[in-house]
Amino acid sequence: MRWYKEKGLSALLVFFMSVLLVFLSVTRPGNDEGGYGGIFGKRYDESLVLWYADEALTGYLTSQAVAYQEKYKVKIEPVLVSGLEYLEQINRESVDGAKAPDVYIVNNGNLEKAYLSGLAVKAADAEGILNSDHFPKAALDAVSFQGENVAYPLYYETAFLLFNKTYIREMARDRIQAEADAAEGEAAQAAADAAGDAALMEADEGDMPDNTVSDSVDREIPEEEVTQRMNELIPSSLDDILTFAVEYNAPENVEAVFKWDVSDIFYNYFMVGNYISIGSDAGDDETVMDIYNENALKCLTVYQELNQFFSIDSKEVSYQSIVDEFLEGKTVFTIATTDIFEKLAMAEANGNFPYEYGVAALPDVSAELKSRGCSVTNCVAVNGYSQKKEEAEKFASYLVTDGVENLYSLSGKIASRYGVAYQEPEIGNAMLEYEKSVPVPKMMSAQNFWVKLEIVFTKIWNGSDVSETLQELAL
Repeated sequence: MRWYKEKGLSALLVFFMSVLLVFLSVTRPGNDEGGYGGIFGKRYDESLVLWYADEALTGYLTSQAVAYQEKYKVKIEPVLVSGLEYLEQINRESVDGAKAPDVYIVNNGNLEKAYLSGLAVKAADAEGILNSDHFPKAALDAVSFQGENVAYPLYYETAFLLFNKTYIREMARDRIQAEADAAEGEAAQAAADAAGDAALMEADEGDMPDNTVSDSVDREIPEEEVTQRMNELIPSSLDDILTFAVEYNAPENVEAVFKWDVSDIFYNYFMVGNYISIGSDAGDDETVMDIYNENALKCLTVYQELNQFFSIDSKEVSYQSIVDEFLEGKTVFTIATTDIFEKLAMAEANGNFPYEYGVAALPDVSAELKSRGCSVTNCVAVNGYSQKKEEAEKFASYLVTDGVENLYSLSGKIASRYGVAYQEPEIGNAMLEYEKSVPVPKMMSAQNFWVKLEIVFTKIWNGSDVSETLQELAL
């Protein structure tokens, strides 16, 4: 509430204060509306409170608040709060508090709860951005509830195949060199055979070339040829990975061809993601719960058999240990999530990762059984209790479109929107997996499903009967 010390002032002083307010835009303490930007600042027509729970977003949101204020003369106040009971905090402040958010960032798994409690509203989408021209289907499914868009997709997390590109490049060059040497040897042998045994017998034995064994001669191999061979070596299925493991002449530093966190459902889900459904693609249909079926059983059987080839202890492994081993060059392939890019960049800057890396689609379970990973989309929602919904909608729309060009550089988060360029091109390749991913369900009734599914995977990995274990989850 604006205050002025007017009592006892002369008419002249009152007049002076009025003029000063007009020209200098004085902000007085207690002004919750934030209508002015400081003693010599700019006047703001409106103000919005933005809540978020991930500290990594602080720099990005601060910069966007400044940019939005400059462009639209609307003050944005980003507020970092605890992620514990996040929606409950928003609800309490909305009903009884003085600092409730007008707009907030929330993951799509909480959107049903937010919408049904009045903490999220149907997205007005006045700019017409919530469509396939701007976002992949996974992002649009993530913010949809009962056929209505109830938030704006900002950034995503999903799993993909991460590989050591340096190792693959070396293997590609070795393959090309070996094939060239073999072809040269065959040509020499054919020429020798054509000369006839008689001519060979007359030659001095000491001058006689060994046409069956020739020294390898390094050749200048065109980069295009290397790249093409590298693409052929990237596995498209788990069978391809097994074949790679058998044929690979691993450097001394490599301890595992393929290793991933078998204890975490986020890195395992791709094994069954194409054949089970919880709430349909949007994760909001209570009538859809398809878990126990023939293809899911086949996929989990393949998953269990992998333990014979990749001996990974589910009690000892963790995502952090997987990341560390990859950074140390001990692993060729792994399953990673979007947070890995910042770790890789930091390790490269510190000289702790002297390799190149690559990003590819998750491998199919087999030639017949396709994979499909899951994703979490963090969204911008407008508080249904806000008195400034129209302005909040404009800011939410801005934040997920114009505002995402610097999202990765300032936060390490990967934008859900199409068309964002990254200095490291491999980062953009994660979008290929996000596009076909399944958003985590937003149904409140499915909140315990992920914990239960993780237990199912652990049991099956360690040898439990596939059919019985999956059937327990389906009941």
